[in-house]
Amino acid sequence: MMALPGDICSDIRASLEASGLFSSGNKVNGGAPSWRISPEPFWLSQDDYRFFIELGDHLLKFYTALNQMYLDSVKGRVPSWVAEYLDAGKPPDLVQLGRMKRFKRDVPGIIRPDVIVTESGFVVTELDSVPGGFGLTSGLMSLYREKGGVLASEEEGGIPALFYQMLEELAQNSKCTVGIVVSEEARDYLGEMKFLVNHLNDKGFPIHVLSPRELIFREEGLFVEEGGREIPLEVIYRFFELFDLPNIPKSELMLYAFKKGLAVVTPPCKPWLEEKLAFALFHHPALKTIWENALGSETFNVLSHLIPKTWILDNRPLPPQAVIPGLVVRGKSVRDWSELLSLTQKERELVIKPSGFSPEAWGSRGVVVGHDVSSEDWGKTLQESLHRFPRQPSILQEFHKGKRIRISYENPASGSLVEMESRVRLTPYYFPVGGKAKLGGILATLCPQDKKKIHGMTDAVMIPCAVRDPVSLDSSL
Repeated sequence: MMALPGDICSDIRASLEASGLFSSGNKVNGGAPSWRISPEPFWLSQDDYRFFIELGDHLLKFYTALNQMYLDSVKGRVPSWVAEYLDAGKPPDLVQLGRMKRFKRDVPGIIRPDVIVTESGFVVTELDSVPGGFGLTSGLMSLYREKGGVLASEEEGGIPALFYQMLEELAQNSKCTVGIVVSEEARDYLGEMKFLVNHLNDKGFPIHVLSPRELIFREEGLFVEEGGREIPLEVIYRFFELFDLPNIPKSELMLYAFKKGLAVVTPPCKPWLEEKLAFALFHHPALKTIWENALGSETFNVLSHLIPKTWILDNRPLPPQAVIPGLVVRGKSVRDWSELLSLTQKERELVIKPSGFSPEAWGSRGVVVGHDVSSEDWGKTLQESLHRFPRQPSILQEFHKGKRIRISYENPASGSLVEMESRVRLTPYYFPVGGKAKLGGILATLCPQDKKKIHGMTDAVMIPCAVRDPVSLDSSL
């Protein structure tokens, strides 16, 4: 007998709670459930699945090109203002650490774009190199697997296998000992990290999740205590933001260990790879040829269609003959940011975001959608963002409206299904292994259609992506 949708949701919810990945509502979170549960995964077409498989390599090339462009800018081979923008607001000692030769080619060990599904296709609104959610996505994939279809991308072993393969490659050692260091600020993600670690431990892989305080520093390296003995850690997965380093216990000891090669770290301590303003540099006309040569024509063209127009909110005055490239209002090129203050609500289909290296730069905290706020709040946000430059750069980005998608979820009180008009963000997780960015899984976050910002919330449905009847997919992709 086929299980009823309500029973499926109940089983999924119970399994998630037992795994520590979900709460049905308690005093800690104000009595609200973690998110809404749907009986089915989010279905992708075969063409969409193929797109996501191929997207990873394009984004890996982007990170590689951005890293090289920054280093070339430091050496004067490309315009110096590239590095000046990417270094703005960063402590000099952190900048110098990232520039060390031993880290020259390092790029993030997990690549996660935010992909909005629009009526005309996909839009990549930003990249996250210190992403949460990959442990959760792995858990959801295992629970929805029996519903049919390939839960992208099981043929690669899924997220746990690819995560560990990536770490082994970094360490240049199979069965390397790994520590996932989770900061206090990132404690909300501790449950999913423990879930992932437990899964890998069950497979025999030596991996630990710990707080910075639990790290033990010795002259020969970093260690974790287990069973009364100290275990040396070969790789540290850094699940904390670089802006938070002053608040993280033993951060100086960790950085010393990385600097001396006593342990490998990913994501690398390169703040320039965590800046949203990289998308503005991608669209800058003065850098077009550099990007094309670094990426190749195919990747450059693909990303040109995916990355929305983005501008750095630089408060310095322009010379009389200059305009802000590509920014047009009422048919005229913009010369001064003050021209944006008088925009109507319809004209304010723009987003302001902190670029990076700030507690406001992650989790949608500092994001302001222009047509979702009053003209007064819009003007205040714009002026404050300009005032913070260069201490804390912000970006202006085109807003792309998500396509309306109908989704069903369970009402826990009645056990019945409720339909919701939603908009969706897809977050694929890629792992650089063997020179390729391999897809581990894709999380779909569906929010009520009236929400301008799509992110994990109690009103959202969160489900893994799957593809129906993928028999014709080329396994060599």
